[in-house]
Amino acid sequence: MPRKTNLHFEISERKVFLRIFDVVWVLFALYVVSIIFRLDYFHIDSNSWPWSIVLAVYIALFNGIFELYDLQKASNYYKVLQNVVLASSVTVLFFLMTPVVTPVLPENRLQILYFFLTILLTLLLWRFAYITLISSPRFYRRVLIIGEPLEVELVASHLQQSDPNYSIIGFVNTGTGAVLRADAIGLKEFSSEELEETIRKNGIDELLISSVTSATAEGLYSQVFNLLKKGFPVKDFNEVYEDKTNRIPVQHIERNFYQFFPLSRSNNNKFYLFFHRLADVLISIVGLVVGCFLMLFVYFGNMIANKGCLFYRQERVGKNGRSFTILKFRTMRCDAEANGAVWATKNDVRITRFGKFLRRSRLDEFPQFWNILKGEMSVIGPRPERPVFVKELSDLIPFYDTRHFVKPGLTGWAQVMCDYADSHADSLEKLQYDLYYIKHRNIFLDITILTKTLSTVIFFRGQ
Repeated sequence: MPRKTNLHFEISERKVFLRIFDVVWVLFALYVVSIIFRLDYFHIDSNSWPWSIVLAVYIALFNGIFELYDLQKASNYYKVLQNVVLASSVTVLFFLMTPVVTPVLPENRLQILYFFLTILLTLLLWRFAYITLISSPRFYRRVLIIGEPLEVELVASHLQQSDPNYSIIGFVNTGTGAVLRADAIGLKEFSSEELEETIRKNGIDELLISSVTSATAEGLYSQVFNLLKKGFPVKDFNEVYEDKTNRIPVQHIERNFYQFFPLSRSNNNKFYLFFHRLADVLISIVGLVVGCFLMLFVYFGNMIANKGCLFYRQERVGKNGRSFTILKFRTMRCDAEANGAVWATKNDVRITRFGKFLRRSRLDEFPQFWNILKGEMSVIGPRPERPVFVKELSDLIPFYDTRHFVKPGLTGWAQVMCDYADSHADSLEKLQYDLYYIKHRNIFLDITILTKTLSTVIFFRGQ
């Protein structure tokens, strides 16, 4: 019988864990400080409970915006230090500027400094303790994969990037191909014989089944079934991949399309669709008002470093494959496509100096609020692509047209989860995220995307 598995926190559990204890430890520290050091500005009692609620909301919001719930960054001391300082500073600033439901500013301004330092030091101590105690090998899940080498290499690299505590120890080769680059990512090949003994000797906590060929099926199935009867965790690759990476494994869709796309889940939810459209209208109106104020700045910027027309119009493919004309502030030279459509690339030489600033800050996107108000786009959804590239990618990537089931978006799950797509491989990766959004979209995922979009703008990651 395999040994008892280690305690392991899943990604969602760790994020909830971090959110709860960020708030709990800060409020507890402020309560102690207010008693011991007589911090009059902020104290917790029956008359001041709204202060705690407002502070808790700001902590959760700005910790999210400054990527303190990104588990990769949450396991890095330097990133935690940088992001905690930023998040604490903005949290305190917004708390001080919030009227009515927060305390009146004290006469002794040092009280504000004590308030800020309490929040900052508490979050730093707690997050460093998390890295040392929780994000440590004692809570790693040691995993053995059953599958073919090429597939295993893909699975292992993606899963370990998404969850630093999910440790792929090795694999059982069910194919006839060579191991290829599996050794380069630290994987060991195990025999399909005596699977239970292999698990026991190597301290395996979970078995992940990617694929089983007919040549090895009979022996492996019986061993896996015996493990299941003994209560050992055995999981399907597709389920774990989708859960941990937040994207759909496109290479496996053809096996069972409707398993991956229960299309009636949110796409026919009238309540969700109504409020989604209502939010689009309200946000687009605000965006257009802000865009009008920005237009003068962009106009003068164009005159100096981006001479030519202010706006840029281009045909894009929208919902159900219908084309529409997208509107943006121009960021490239006027003759950028004199020889036809070309993929935009990172550090594209056609982008002007001022255009690069517009892209990095996402200011070039503001005119698209007009497309959103007209109903051609949504605030959140897959980015609309040009017809020539849609045709090209549809021929190369299976189910690429599936992303047109919903309206294209100003921002989206793929935009906040990966870099600019300037190749077919990048487009495949973005498609996986887009399909995940189409399958799982809901109000909470939309809020997550908006939060991550703010992070992209704040850290100047626009492309």
